[in-house]
Parts: sequence; structure tokens; C-alpha cells
Amino acid sequence: MVGAQTTQQGDCSKFKGNIPHCCEKTPTVVDLLPGVPYNQQVANCCKGGVLNAWGQDKDGSVSQFQISVGQAGTTNKTVKLPKKFTMLGPGPGYTCGPAKVVPSTNFLSTDRRRKTQALMTWNVTCTYSQFLARKYPSCCVSMSTFYNETITPCPTCSCGCEHKKNCVKSDSKILSPTKVNSRRRESSSLLHCTHHMCPVRVHWHVKVNYKDYWRVKVSITNFNYRTNYSQWTLVAQHPNLNKVTEVFSFNYKPLVPFGSINDTGMFYGQKFYNDLLMEAGPLGNVQSEVLMQKDDNTFTFRQGWAFPRKVYFNGDECRLPAPDTYPFLPNSGLKPSVSVFTVILSFVLLIFSCGIFSQF
Repeated sequence: MVGAQTTQQGDCSKFKGNIPHCCEKTPTVVDLLPGVPYNQQVANCCKGGVLNAWGQDKDGSVSQFQISVGQAGTTNKTVKLPKKFTMLGPGPGYTCGPAKVVPSTNFLSTDRRRKTQALMTWNVTCTYSQFLARKYPSCCVSMSTFYNETITPCPTCSCGCEHKKNCVKSDSKILSPTKVNSRRRESSSLLHCTHHMCPVRVHWHVKVNYKDYWRVKVSITNFNYRTNYSQWTLVAQHPNLNKVTEVFSFNYKPLVPFGSINDTGMFYGQKFYNDLLMEAGPLGNVQSEVLMQKDDNTFTFRQGWAFPRKVYFNGDECRLPAPDTYPFLPNSGLKPSVSVFTVILSFVLLIFSCGIFSQF
């Protein structure tokens, strides 16, 4: 096996010489870390199990490994398709379909003048489901504007509150570096105590309103004391993303899933600058500003238009506040109702006051 390895070798006692890498019928294969010896590498291997988004880093979105299967024969009639693929990412959530035979892969020689063909090629498609991965969302969205002092926070218990007793307060002694890293496990989390109990919060702030443009500040905060998010991605759906003029400290790439609709874009960090979202603490946030040109036909700040329709962090959909809680324009708020009696009484007092002043 080259470019990856199995976690268990299994029982290889029936082999007297040339011991196989693995003798299990259902092996678990893991990617190798970067920097392994060259004789254990293959092209596009050894990324430590971390794959970037295709639009973010095309080369980093592919991982390969090579495996030689014994006793499989040398014809396409003796080679059997593997069954029951299971892909394990940061957790469960991937459902894989059956292997399907596709046209055989062609390989070019080093001089690129000759092609060789694989004996058989098959594809397995795995689909991710956020609901299968976890019971609750993993991020939430809060909102604010320059024209309203009210900040719309993340909904309470957005990411579940059953573990709220185990969260960490800001003044807790457990936040010392030695205690934070003690009993550290990859799957464990140590969240800062919040009303939403999400490891990640995205804040969308409508900052400035120009004549022809408007500016938004986007902030991402990490509330997990044990997790860094490397090569993070943020996807937002907003009708005015079709006229993005400038993004100041994030990379931006429009996503056009439907040919004529350009309302979705992906934000991601700049390499060696803010592509790593640090664990909770003073450095546990990244932020940028987005300048968008106004569309005279559709532009308005009313009815929550200035806020995104959907937000995704690292592929998981974030929970947004209820639409009726969005910050509203001061002149579009609900005006207090005035009774008929109040109007009549005010009119009488006005006449009475005018009569008094007329006597003087």
C-alpha cells in the first residue's frame, strides 16, 4: 500500500513469506501525514486527511492512494467490486452508494507519447448529510446594522444546550494552557459558555450606506478552546452578491450553481494570514469587509433584504435568527396604535389652548 495505510493489520498467520500490509476483509484506510518518506508516497497523497474545497484549492481537494490486492486475478472477470464503502470525516454523516464500473482510466507515459489502460475502473459516490453528522447545527448567525442599535443575536440553544453545564466561563481556571490541553482528544470539545452554545458564530453587520455602494463587515468567531479550523470556508447566499466590488481581507469566489443566478459566494482565508481560525480566545476570530454595488431595481434595506438568506461554515448550514427579529429601519418599525378617544381629547385640548392664548 502506498500513500495511505490501514489501522489494523489483521491475522496474517497463513502467510509464511511476503506478509501483506493488511489481511482484513473490512479494512479502515487512513491518509498519511505530509512529510512521509518518498517510497511511501504517490501523487496527490499524504494530506493528513484534510481536503480543501474544490473552488478554494483545486490541487488540495484531491487525495489518492495506491493499493495492491492479492488473489484478485488479472482479468475483469476475476476482479470483484468492493462493497459497503463508508467515509469517515470529522464525524459520521457520509452515505456512500455502490461501486459502479466506468470507462477504464488511461495513464500517460513519462514522455506523454504512450497510453496504458487500467484493467477496470469504478466510481463510488458519497453524499454528506448534516443531519446524519450531528443532532444540532455547528454554527449560528447574528446580525446588526448601522441604522438600528438592536443586535439580533443567535437563537438561544442554536447548537443544543444539553451540555451547557459542562461549558467554560471566561474566568474559569481551566483556561490555563496546561489544563486546556490535558485529556485532549480529537473528538472532544471545550466550548465557551454562551446562550447559543455553538462552536462557531458568524456575525453579519451592515456597516456603511454609500450613494452607490454599501459595505458589510463579516466576522467569524471560534468558541471552541480545543479546535483550530484550518482552510475554513464560508458560503453565503445573498441577492446582491452578484455585484461584489471588493472583498478586503478574505478571498472570494462566486458560486454559480444555476447558470443565470449569481447570488451565492464563497469566502475563505488568505494563506499564511487568516486561513487558520484559531481556537477560542483573543485570536479566535477572523473578519473582513465586503463592498457591494447597489442594484437600483431591487436595492432596499427593508424586510431584512440586507442580510443573507443562508450561511454555511465548512459545509454545514448555520442557524439564522427568525426573520421577524432582524434589525429593521427606524421608520419601518411598528408604530404605536392611537385610539380615537386620544385623538379627540388631543384636539379638544388644542382648541382650549388656542382659546386661552387668544384672550391674551
